[in-house]
Amino acid sequence: MSRLSGLWRRLRGQPRRQKPSAMPSVRYASSPLLASRTPPWRVKFMIGAIGLGFAVLIGRAAWIQIIENDFYLEQGASRYERRIALEATRGRILDRNGELLASSVPAPSLWAIPKDLQATPQQRRELAKLLGMTVPELDKRLAGSPNFVWLRRKVDDDVAEAVVALGIKGVHQLREAKRHYPEGEAAAHVVGFTNIEDKGQEGVELAYQERLSGRDGTRRVIKDRLGRVVEAVGDLVPAVDGESVRLSIDAKVQFYAYQRIRDAVAEHKAKAGSVVVLDVQTGEILALANVPTYRPDDRRNLTGAQLRNRALTDTFEPGSTMKPIIAAWALETGRVRPDTIISTAPGRMTLDGSTINDAHAHGDLTVAEVIQKSSNVGTVKLAMQMQPREMWELFSAVGLGQKPQIDFPGAVTGRLRPYKSWRRIEQATMSYGYGLSASLFQIAQSYTIFATDGEYVPMSLLAHDPVQRAGHVSRSARVISPESARAVRQMLQMAAGPGGTAPLAQTVGYSVGGKSGTARKQEGRGYASNKYRSWFVGIAPISQPRIVVAVMVDEPSNGKYYGGAVAAPVFSQVVQQTLSRLNVLPDQAVEPRIVASERLVPAEVESF
Repeated sequence: MSRLSGLWRRLRGQPRRQKPSAMPSVRYASSPLLASRTPPWRVKFMIGAIGLGFAVLIGRAAWIQIIENDFYLEQGASRYERRIALEATRGRILDRNGELLASSVPAPSLWAIPKDLQATPQQRRELAKLLGMTVPELDKRLAGSPNFVWLRRKVDDDVAEAVVALGIKGVHQLREAKRHYPEGEAAAHVVGFTNIEDKGQEGVELAYQERLSGRDGTRRVIKDRLGRVVEAVGDLVPAVDGESVRLSIDAKVQFYAYQRIRDAVAEHKAKAGSVVVLDVQTGEILALANVPTYRPDDRRNLTGAQLRNRALTDTFEPGSTMKPIIAAWALETGRVRPDTIISTAPGRMTLDGSTINDAHAHGDLTVAEVIQKSSNVGTVKLAMQMQPREMWELFSAVGLGQKPQIDFPGAVTGRLRPYKSWRRIEQATMSYGYGLSASLFQIAQSYTIFATDGEYVPMSLLAHDPVQRAGHVSRSARVISPESARAVRQMLQMAAGPGGTAPLAQTVGYSVGGKSGTARKQEGRGYASNKYRSWFVGIAPISQPRIVVAVMVDEPSNGKYYGGAVAAPVFSQVVQQTLSRLNVLPDQAVEPRIVASERLVPAEVESF
């Protein structure tokens, strides 16, 4: 009953009877803070804050575990894994017959962990000597990083063995690919070279960098602190090796051309020289030889003069080599015939106040004799019958003032000014090669119109397939008719024979024809009185042309400077070797003693 009455009192709000106690009672409900009501917004805020905190945590977990999972896995793996490159093997460079011009071979590279290096002063001295540096230089290199420094990359095997024999703790080695050039300095300007990272820097190595380099692969491994692979992990992406490049160059022809121009430069105490050999039947470049040169695998103390492929990068005024082109167009347009008489007396003529001279007076000459004797006056009289536009279009059609269409860095365009700005005297001097400029390669290529019965042949530095070598080579538009081309070939044969300017161009067993050239070098705004360029460009055999060979000697200073005396003998030697190499049958039964006697015949003094 008492329990029911107590419950009734609580429902009515009456206080419950308390039993007497010895301790005083504390009325907590009487505290103002506890007695106040909590605002509803505070409860909602707390619940929202807690919910937001849980949402942030869930979002962060989703970001790490789902969205950015790859990043964090990579960051975690980077603490113990290493991704090493699987280097692709650089492609080989071959000549037209498959002979090696460049290949990659393994070579040791030396590196060190400086903080682990322990060497006595004597060991440091010996190490520095083997590396080709002084002790202070070695110390400076070691101070670059405490964990890794290159000491010397791609050294010879004997150097690496000697370094290992020192037993220095902290010095290590690995194998890298090093470029090897079997033809050395003979083919340096064609092949070029790579840098320490195996990237092409010059020549074919640069021109075909993407094709030669291939694509590196990767492998994930675990390494220890010394860089040693402990375990392979993850996927392997294999490397794709570079492709081989087969050039049109014939290594034997290239080497022989280099030898001959090197000897000529030394004999005539010249500054430089170049030789170009073109196969007109296939449209392939057989040789591009230059002096001075360099060794691609040893480029210490290398200069810019050594690096230039002068046959393609250097331009000069082509001089008398332009005369046959003018004669060809005069024949083509019906203005003259080979036997048309041109009066060159008294050996000079005045045009717009300027005098044009021959080396000596010739009197009346046929058009063929104008080329044979290299008469400036006769050539000018042919040229001045033409409109400036005609000459400009003719020169352009044979590649002058046009960039050569070959894949080679640095091949120059030359200079051929627009015909609308020509003065009469400029048109006259251009007819015998002054007032325009071209490279030796451009001059050689222009003569393909005479070797192919009037067609200008585009040249390639890459070897053609057998079908193309059989003669199915695409050619540009015809420049002159076959009749005009054959008539000029006979004139070139006369120029390279007795009574011409270059009898020294004659070759045993093969008929040849060509044109010598000599020009004073430009110096400032005028021409030097004692500096010359000498060249000869010709065709062989004349009966059925196979090659065009052009030779240039820069600044001969040993008493001779005419192209017929300096460059023509090199032409003769290169033609002899090249035609034999190409298995071209002789078209003349000429004994060596007869050629020797012909060489005693004085050459016609060339006008330039």
